[in-house]
Amino acid sequence: MEVILADKAGFCFGVQRAINTAFKAAGEGNVYCYGPLIHNPQEVERLRQAGIDTVADFTQLKQGSSLIIRSHGVPPAVLEKARAQGLNIIDLTCPFVAKAQQHADTLNREGYQVILVGEKQHPEVQSILGYAGQSAIVVELPGDLDGLSLSGKIGVVAQTTQSYGNFSEIVLRLLRLSKELKVFNTICSSTKERQDAARVLASRVDVMIVVGGRNSANTSRLVSLCREAGKPTYHIEVVDEIRPEWLEGATRVGVTAGASTPGWIIEAVVKWLHAGGKKPVT
Repeated sequence: MEVILADKAGFCFGVQRAINTAFKAAGEGNVYCYGPLIHNPQEVERLRQAGIDTVADFTQLKQGSSLIIRSHGVPPAVLEKARAQGLNIIDLTCPFVAKAQQHADTLNREGYQVILVGEKQHPEVQSILGYAGQSAIVVELPGDLDGLSLSGKIGVVAQTTQSYGNFSEIVLRLLRLSKELKVFNTICSSTKERQDAARVLASRVDVMIVVGGRNSANTSRLVSLCREAGKPTYHIEVVDEIRPEWLEGATRVGVTAGASTPGWIIEAVVKWLHAGGKKPVT
């Protein structure tokens, strides 16, 4: 059985930067992360073992403690509150997310009603909304525009892990609904590269294995893209979840992974597949 790893898979620049900085900060003590740093429970556990606890509420932290702002970012009001509490802020917001925040803020200041294309409950979307003004609306799918009362002056930004297809279709519909439309394409280039690589690989193999956290938006989109290619596709977090019957009759198996999936997890999956479902001797 041939095992092929996608050309683009695993940590993107923003996540790698965040992980490296967080592990370095861990040695200083009293370091906390506001929410999971990335959507990968195994890597979050490694951070915990290194001394970085994840907190949902930072108001009880002692003055002088360090608070990591995760790659998804936070609304400006959260930053102001943390600074007012005397916390040392380690801002690891992904540069692409920060750019989306800036564009949302610009559109709002220029009088546009902001349409944010993304998942309503995703922490990145919530962080961008904090910059987008009171009239901002989150749109997940083109059909969500039906029946909305919109301004004639609309600005658009996207969750950085959105698919180009969904984003483009929503923008085309907004062209018909607005008198003035200003669009910032804030989809991360790494996201597009991973999606394109997964799509190409899925066309060449019999089965696709997609590795990544189940709460990872970009990993879930890779799963959808591979299934749209008509190939059996399985979403796993760790190698132990693979079931041998998935591979029966397959001569080529493709592997890809979300941008928040560490290399050591991907490597374990590839080794397991190369070994024919047996743990390789190390």
